[in-house]
Amino acid sequence: MSRVVLDTNVYISAYGFGGKPAEVMRAAILGEFELVTSPPILLEVADRLEAVLGFDREHTTEVVRQIARVAAIVRPVHRIAVVADDADNRILEAAAESGADFIVSGDRHLLDLGEREGICVVRVAEFLGR
Repeated sequence: MSRVVLDTNVYISAYGFGGKPAEVMRAAILGEFELVTSPPILLEVADRLEAVLGFDREHTTEVVRQIARVAAIVRPVHRIAVVADDADNRILEAAAESGADFIVSGDRHLLDLGEREGICVVRVAEFLGR
């Protein structure tokens, strides 16, 4: 079974707009792959749900709890500083710590990597097509 780290933008799209990102989240809930996250990713998701989507604290807490119930939570011990956006480095850390097969993202900083240490960085549609 594939281990997958979702970038924050995938969560925001899934919970705010639906579509293909929501399909990815449904697949995680159904156990079609192993979702992996970390405390820094969950904190960023919570922040973005409120700042971007205008979720109130209760709704944000509900979403973050759902993600945490579905995902394996890793606590990376090694810092990575590969891309300019430091939040993207937290995605790479979670993927490296968990031995992920994929990072699913819409972020060009991560997508430009293509692959890092055997972890494929792909767009949502590409991941769904696999």
